[in-house]
Amino acid sequence: MAVKRRIIKERVPTPERPPEERVKSFVEVNLGYTFELAVKEAERCLQCPYDYAPCIKGCPVHIDIPGFISKLVEYRDDPDRAVKEALNVIWACNSLPATTGRVCPQEDQCEMNCVMGRVGDKVNIGKLERFVADYAREKGIDEELLFEMVPRIEKKGQKVAIIGAGPAGLTAAGELAKLGYDVTIYEALHEPGGVLMYGIPEFRLPKSIVESEIDKLRKLGVKILTDHVVGKTVTMEELMKEYDAVFIASGAGTPRLVDAPGINLNGIYTANEFLTRVNLMKAYLFPEYDTPVKVGKKVIVIGAGNTAMDAARSARRFGVEVTIAYRRGPEDVSARVEEVEHAKEEGIKFVYFVNPVEFIGDGNGRIKAVKFEKMKPLDERDGRGKRKIVGTGEYVTLEADTVIIAIGKHPNRLIVNTPGLKVERGKIVVDENLMTSIPGVFAGGDAIRGEATVILAMGDGRLAAKAIHEYLTKKRESKNA
Repeated sequence: MAVKRRIIKERVPTPERPPEERVKSFVEVNLGYTFELAVKEAERCLQCPYDYAPCIKGCPVHIDIPGFISKLVEYRDDPDRAVKEALNVIWACNSLPATTGRVCPQEDQCEMNCVMGRVGDKVNIGKLERFVADYAREKGIDEELLFEMVPRIEKKGQKVAIIGAGPAGLTAAGELAKLGYDVTIYEALHEPGGVLMYGIPEFRLPKSIVESEIDKLRKLGVKILTDHVVGKTVTMEELMKEYDAVFIASGAGTPRLVDAPGINLNGIYTANEFLTRVNLMKAYLFPEYDTPVKVGKKVIVIGAGNTAMDAARSARRFGVEVTIAYRRGPEDVSARVEEVEHAKEEGIKFVYFVNPVEFIGDGNGRIKAVKFEKMKPLDERDGRGKRKIVGTGEYVTLEADTVIIAIGKHPNRLIVNTPGLKVERGKIVVDENLMTSIPGVFAGGDAIRGEATVILAMGDGRLAAKAIHEYLTKKRESKNA
């Protein structure tokens, strides 16, 4: 006889630090679930069958989401076992769950088609994933799993070079190391992590979390060489000679600029530079770190994506007035809903339908104001589904002594200039297996997409690892034939 189940419609909220407290520091905003709250939220999952579950189909790395959530409920009387079982399920597809649980746009991916959404709130998948990873790290459960996993890895005797230690590169490295390959990552910066370290602020993704997840990859045998700029320190040709396969995961580190008079005035940053100074170079820890980052009393951030929110919310924590200026309307803001809500709670202003046309100086080489043209939306939509906009011929000037431009980034130019590498519009061209025009050289993440999300880059990393494994398996078999 079927047992009738009571459906809990409301999502279990995660505790957060209040806005008036969090704007004064870079301490993490969301405090995460306790085990009791995590179980309560896990009980809301309807446990859709694996072959049907829309949440799995929506996840770029295809985590068995009902599978890991079920472990929390099944072993609710033994928290350590519940988390160990859940982490084992997650790790089968995702080596960085503490990171993705914090920064993935779950509302647009795994949670978007959650069946619970038909009768109530969708299951809080991201926060459950984060809970599992955090609890496992704090209790040493992740180390237990690694200790059990490493001796079972069968070495293949083949070497893979990965260019870039960002989300795509780290994911591919973890998957390939588990398959028994000798993996070396070449990272241009002095710390691995890519955008996870230089782009996403401490209050959203503590750097200790990223360092911990990278440390696990090292324990799997992954070697990471920092301060190695491929194209300068070492060439692509040298890598292709030394390694059996190469994966390009160099990201999109070249910022786009506004083509307007005054762009070279002092006080104008790209979001890349500003966030790198604040995060990777730890300007937020002044005076312990003396990285120079001058933030005036009135800051304007141009753009409305996740990077713009990160820049705006970081600037706000220096105790200044911050305005986000966006050329479209609120319905076209591409940043996560949660980040926009947090920004508004923290006192950040939003000005819509304005496009910068001139940066005005104070006569001494510094920015003092930005002139915007007012824009008007049309009914017609562009290829991304956003309403097209046109200028009105009307203008407005806003005062600013600091401007941060966050309108997107291009892939690394040193890599795309490699002889024989097919590139279109600045992005590396790949086939369905992520192989480039050079045999044995694969690419993924922002290098092939342009600026995208962390989880999409990780999905590419996982797909590339699978393709590289198949490619190298054929090489071994043909060599032994």
